Amino acid sequence: MSKALFLDRDGTLIIDKVYLADPAGVELIPGTVAALHRVRGLGFKLFLFTNQSGIGRGLHSLDDTLRVNARLEEMLGLPRPIFADTCIAPEATGQPVVYRKPSPRFILEKLAEHQLDPKQCWMVGDSSADIGAGLGAKINVAALRTGKVDPLTLPEVAARHVPVFENFAAFAATLR
Repeated sequence: MSKALFLDRDGTLIIDKVYLADPAGVELIPGTVAALHRVRGLGFKLFLFTNQSGIGRGLHSLDDTLRVNARLEEMLGLPRPIFADTCIAPEATGQPVVYRKPSPRFILEKLAEHQLDPKQCWMVGDSSADIGAGLGAKINVAALRTGKVDPLTLPEVAARHVPVFENFAAFAATLR
């Protein structure tokens, strides 16, 4: 059984710009490249798990999101494939949920498909939905302060003793 990180995109790896559809708008959060390089060296598989309700709302297309993701990978400059798999959840609030976080479906599917050890897997993100997906999948969860909401204000962080880190680099530094 192996270990993995399930990573939110906006507010975790890149600066959250609501409904980002233009690859030119991708800005890495400082320390992200070195942190990803470090965790890959530790043997973690990486999965990108991103809610993109702008697709479901008709504000941008799946192709726009794919171009933003491609720009992210280009800017990371790491050997490809960087991510073992990517889940883009296009559902908007109020639409039937398939993969939209806090649904743990994507995580559960990848745990089984890649024979991952849930005790060695983390959902890392900046929102209540990210935390909920990880908790629902019964894996470790880390909250980051690089998004729009301070995770210390989220009730599930205190109730479930979710560790909070300044950014992804600070979280990655704790992994062994």
